[in-house]
Amino acid sequence: MRIDPLKTLLVGKHSTCAWLSLLTAAALLGGGCQTRQGQEAGAEPAWRPLPLITNGKVDPRWVFLGYGEFVVDDGALRTDCDPRGLGLLVYQRERFGNCQIRLVFKTKDARSNSGVYVRIADGILDQVNRPGAAFVRDAAGNPSDESMRQMQASAEREEGPWFAVHRGYEVQIAGLGDTPHGTGSIYSLSPATAVSRKNAGEWRTLIITLEGEKIFVDLDGQRMTNFDPTSPNLPPRKQWHEPKREPKRPVAGYLGLQTHDPGDVVWYKEVSVRPLPKSASK
Repeated sequence: MRIDPLKTLLVGKHSTCAWLSLLTAAALLGGGCQTRQGQEAGAEPAWRPLPLITNGKVDPRWVFLGYGEFVVDDGALRTDCDPRGLGLLVYQRERFGNCQIRLVFKTKDARSNSGVYVRIADGILDQVNRPGAAFVRDAAGNPSDESMRQMQASAEREEGPWFAVHRGYEVQIAGLGDTPHGTGSIYSLSPATAVSRKNAGEWRTLIITLEGEKIFVDLDGQRMTNFDPTSPNLPPRKQWHEPKREPKRPVAGYLGLQTHDPGDVVWYKEVSVRPLPKSASK
């Protein structure tokens, strides 16, 4: 901070009054320049990490619903999937909108399936202890026909984690799907237009920008998708497990991390948020 205008107070004067005048004036000039965590004026806002682990366990500010769980593994949260169906770890303390969300994650394999849900509507916390239908699988891991029918009906009723599928948006993690279902896409709604430069087992950084109703996704510095839910050209829903198009998602909603099928192993070691920087969508 420059204080050149105050130099005249020191020219030929070294009295106590002069020093007090200097300190008072400097304090007045400096007060308006203070920014969060010592940032300089005009700098981008700081990231605020969400707590993931407390006392060696998943922090209680997160709540799990559905099947499976997240476990603590070497300083990160790791998916522990259940053959009965999907699960979702929800940050229950806040709703997020008009902000950026940064996640640092890695996958065991390229196909390892998970997702980051944003803009989940109120009502998701009512699904705790209401997991919905469960798959019954044979020795090869294939669901029975009857349990598949029950699961499809449960999904249409938006039970358990399926509430988030139809009342939120999923930023996809799995990397072997087609572009509407690949890493960085808004699952089945907005395709990923780039391919990750990193391999399975490497830490990757995902930044999700929520700006008005739009969602922008960047992976390791590459823009993956630009999604506008108000566009008249949204692709139609083709499969039962894809999200419904018609429910309007809230601009500010809950955040969740998904567990999928057995063998889909994904680690999350950071989830942070910050206010929108200037020109965040560029």
